Amino acid sequence: MCGIVGYVGDKQALPVVIEGLKKLEYRGYDSSGVALVQNGKIGVTKEVGKIVRLQKKLQGQNNSSGLGIGHTRWATHGEPTVENAHPHCSMDGKICLVHNGIVENYKFLRTELQEKGYLFNSQTDTEVLVNLISYFKSKENDTKKAIQLALKKVEGTYGIAVIDEDEPDRFYAARCGSPLIIGVGGNENYVASDASAIMIHTSNVIYLDDFQMACVTKDDFEITTLDDEPIEKKIDKVDWDISAITKNGYEHFMLKEICEQAETVQNAYRGRVSKANCSVRLGGFNFSARDVRNLENVQFVACGTSWHAAQVGKYLLEKIARIPVSVEYASEYRYRNPIIPQNTIVVAISQSGATADTLAAMREAKNRGAMVYGITNVVGSEIARESDGGTYLHAGPEIGVASTKAFTSQVTALALLAYHFGQVRGSVDNQQVLEFIEELEALPAKIDQVLEYKQQLKEVANLIKDSKNALFLGRDINFPSALEGALKLKEISYIHAEGYPAAEMKHGPIALIDENMPIVSIAPYDAIYNKIISNLEEVKSRKGKIYAVASQKDENLEAICQKVFYVPQTLWALMPILVSIPLQLLAYYVAYEKGLNIDQPRNLAKSVTVE
Repeated sequence: MCGIVGYVGDKQALPVVIEGLKKLEYRGYDSSGVALVQNGKIGVTKEVGKIVRLQKKLQGQNNSSGLGIGHTRWATHGEPTVENAHPHCSMDGKICLVHNGIVENYKFLRTELQEKGYLFNSQTDTEVLVNLISYFKSKENDTKKAIQLALKKVEGTYGIAVIDEDEPDRFYAARCGSPLIIGVGGNENYVASDASAIMIHTSNVIYLDDFQMACVTKDDFEITTLDDEPIEKKIDKVDWDISAITKNGYEHFMLKEICEQAETVQNAYRGRVSKANCSVRLGGFNFSARDVRNLENVQFVACGTSWHAAQVGKYLLEKIARIPVSVEYASEYRYRNPIIPQNTIVVAISQSGATADTLAAMREAKNRGAMVYGITNVVGSEIARESDGGTYLHAGPEIGVASTKAFTSQVTALALLAYHFGQVRGSVDNQQVLEFIEELEALPAKIDQVLEYKQQLKEVANLIKDSKNALFLGRDINFPSALEGALKLKEISYIHAEGYPAAEMKHGPIALIDENMPIVSIAPYDAIYNKIISNLEEVKSRKGKIYAVASQKDENLEAICQKVFYVPQTLWALMPILVSIPLQLLAYYVAYEKGLNIDQPRNLAKSVTVE
């Protein structure tokens, strides 16, 4: 869960690397560092905290080196200290690397190296790896061979970039389980863990696969296996607008991304529905109509916000397509010997397409013979490349650590999937599909209406910002939105919050309710609206402060709530999208009023690429 960037070329490497690290800071911001080769020596500068502190430390340094690597860290092994920050150098200072991932057998390797006389300055697994490379270099006198031999001894995951002062015209890169790309330019080339780091320089990239490595100079690159077998790799183009990775006038990326949702939801369904033909189609859905008709089970694997979207997907597929669905935490899936019946599709959901647990769960399902379908936002990501079929969200880069637009895009994609399955299986008719398409196409304008509540939600945020706890209640398909609203508040405001089915509240959480406990309820006008009102009456009688998101004015609701935010009425299947947006804004403004770092909340990173 860290960021890597490297450069070799005719320009000064330092500004390029620092600029790239700033773009990657959302992936890790405990510490950062750079390593540059100049006059035959490697120079390393590291600092704890934000990139701006590293920049201050580098001020006044006149470095003309055209080769450099950098890293911004989210700590796994060892506290955030200068000693534990990357890059790490070998004991003799000749080899330096940056590393994402976890070397699981690092203690064993460290002991082996200590017995050979190697000394260590940090607590990290990464320093073990660079010294292991150094050891093999002393035996082979070949840096590339040394990297290959060292990586063959590693158990775990890695994405690395390596420089050697004996080879000041190149860097090496390799990966296993941690994303890494090579950026291809003119008289310059790059390495990065995320395309956003190098988009300003090039849109041409090569995606490294597991157990592949690259030797990169300014004019050329060579891709091989760890056994040194040459590999031909195509150059892909990253089709992202540069403005997507800037705040574009907003104070925070999170607010910008919340306000982009009318557009991103539209991007998620654009070209995938046809009113003329009353049809829903998914271009990347590489399964036959017979496969869909024979389906007996769908299993979702996901983590965090994507797991909440999967919960919405369960309601959608079961009601619309009449298929039994289970929703699995990807982090638990492969460790419990999962049962995958015949005629099962496993759906892996991940914004980044690189979430380590989700990727591992997907691979486990494939190994057991399941058909695997991926829903992701990042073109060329591991999940996209390894799925049997899939759907891109087309939401553009999501920089804020707390996911917003990806969630609503995921729900949109899942609604499309449900209606597509429903059509193929005959559980919905053309009139129902036409109604869905019309409501879907009306959704962007309705999202814009919801976004007009910003000021009122800011006022409510002031009322609850000093609370220690909060309870989010929802029922039926809107229960997952309550889970997601609670998660957003926890992530960025550090208020303990729980999402609960409203009817389950009296089976425990009701004991917590008093005049200091804010209750956020999702109460759209649907088949169980009166049940929700009864649940809220129970809260009111215990002096709870209720803030509701509803879809139709009702005197009873307004009488028991402190404040009600009305979203436009829409189809049952699409309501989770509209009701989620006020909850995103509420979390944002609570954190804003508390003066917290909204885009980079403590202890969190954007893409969880380690187990």
